[in-house]
Amino acid sequence: MQEQMSNAIGNYKKYSKGNVFSNNDEGLINKKLPKELLLRIFSFLDIVTLCRCAQISKAWNILALDGSNWQRIDLFNFQTDVEGRVVENISKRCGGFLRKLSLRGCIGVGDSSLKTFAQNCRNIEHLNLNGCTKITDSTCYSLSRFCSKLKHLDLTSCVSITNSSLKGISEGCRNLEYLNLSWCDQITKDGIEALVRGCRGLKALLLRGCTQLEDEALKHIQNYCHELVSLNLQSCSHMTDEGVVQICRGCHRLQALCVSGCSNLTDASLTALGLNCPRLQILEAARCSHLTDAGFTLLARNCHDLEKMDLEECILITDSTLIQLSIHCPKLQALSLSHCELITDDGILHLSNSTCGHERLRVLELDNCLLITDVALEHLENCRGLERLELYDCQQITRAGIKRMRAQLPHVKVHAYFAPVTPPTAVGGGGRRLCRCCVVL
Repeated sequence: MQEQMSNAIGNYKKYSKGNVFSNNDEGLINKKLPKELLLRIFSFLDIVTLCRCAQISKAWNILALDGSNWQRIDLFNFQTDVEGRVVENISKRCGGFLRKLSLRGCIGVGDSSLKTFAQNCRNIEHLNLNGCTKITDSTCYSLSRFCSKLKHLDLTSCVSITNSSLKGISEGCRNLEYLNLSWCDQITKDGIEALVRGCRGLKALLLRGCTQLEDEALKHIQNYCHELVSLNLQSCSHMTDEGVVQICRGCHRLQALCVSGCSNLTDASLTALGLNCPRLQILEAARCSHLTDAGFTLLARNCHDLEKMDLEECILITDSTLIQLSIHCPKLQALSLSHCELITDDGILHLSNSTCGHERLRVLELDNCLLITDVALEHLENCRGLERLELYDCQQITRAGIKRMRAQLPHVKVHAYFAPVTPPTAVGGGGRRLCRCCVVL
């Protein structure tokens, strides 16, 4: 990829001095089609194909490397090869045309090349730097200085990023709507405060693994980000009900919330969601082991647009929660109940007979639900749209039960585990050993 791009750009410099179309060496397509139409055709090509086309002829070189064809670039497939100079060459070639660039996983790209990029591509709106572990606060300073139109920024696992970066972003990137700071574990409440004071139009903020954050950070978000639609607090283990309640009171448009691993939360958080965030569609609350039926009952009765719920290891919930979801949440499409060991066949019955069961349910995860039996599978035959069912370590589920269900729902993918069967001792040790491990049906 890197060699192709260098060759293509080198040829561009050589060819661009002459006439685009020559009577001597151009094919019929170049003579019959106007330049504007050829450019339009080239605009549908990926970057590898464009680089190859650029080496066909001088006309195609100039057309393929025209900045208008390079408005959206994803280099993820070349992440191990991309070095800083590739990014610099791209920025010089694309200039103000470039709107979207993904450097996800490009660990060879650092601050210097991204400074050149920021200087050349000032109209960039969408930038993905996920896993670019070499970058530091310097890159954010450059973006702040030159890229005022930035709307979407992904800094996942850029572990050298500190509060200083957020201060810079808040000053220069005030149009920001999406920011992913997952696993940037140097971020504290002071950085969040600086960020939200300047970026008040934030709609999505992802803070997974920002382990230093506490409730006060959520207070700052509540005060300034009233447009917030999506918030991810996974593994922010210091968060309590106080912080979640504040978010709910200030961010009434919230549609997606992840608090998985926030083990201090109780039903007070669910109550706040139910009373303040009626548009909620996604709730991920895995490993929140203090949540109970009472909290989910209030939530279900007020949040009728729920589509996805992850309740893995919410060990206190019972069939009562499933009954409330069945009655009040007709749009439910995906539900994880793994390790919810109090769920029984009766809860699955109510879910299967509900509107969401008949019309919407696509994914159901029941791993380690020890009370679930083949009877539940019979109930699930009513879920005609079911696409995936997880049954690992459901010890009362049998292969025969799964086979009967799949006869009615042949399209469903069932993942189950059956412990190895110890074979009887064979005379002479020559018997065939049997094993049914990790069966994927």
